[in-house]
Amino acid sequence: MSGKDNNKRDRISVLSSHFTSSSPMASEKEAALAATPSDADAPTIFDKIINKEIPSTVVYEDDKVLAFRDITPQAPTHILIIPKVKDGLSGLSKAEERHFDILGRLLYTAKLVAKQEGLDDGFRVVINDGPKGCQSVYHIHVHLLGGRQMNWPPG
Repeated sequence: MSGKDNNKRDRISVLSSHFTSSSPMASEKEAALAATPSDADAPTIFDKIINKEIPSTVVYEDDKVLAFRDITPQAPTHILIIPKVKDGLSGLSKAEERHFDILGRLLYTAKLVAKQEGLDDGFRVVINDGPKGCQSVYHIHVHLLGGRQMNWPPG
């Protein structure tokens, strides 16, 4: 097996182990606690998805953002929306004034995708930030959830 094949297998293995357990919520929490915020521009699994190195089910794409189905959905509709260029925006707490446009683009894209997905009765938008916020990938991303009644409180 070539080095490139080994790297691809390793990335898929990381992706699989990140999202699999008997309880998806528990695995996400475990993954968040195990994840360590690193260099703000260090590549993440989302960079590999953007570069088409790891397959995803894309539901929306433009020059600034990519939206794709979560592989461990927490609702009938669960889509992740990410900026194509991280620009140091590893989480919401790292936002600076220069990120104003991309943050607005992420939320506007959530609205567009919700309409596209037929979520006319409502939906939820979530941004996890930091270990206690259950962030497991340090590349800002918006979760779009819908297709069922959401509960409150969410945590």
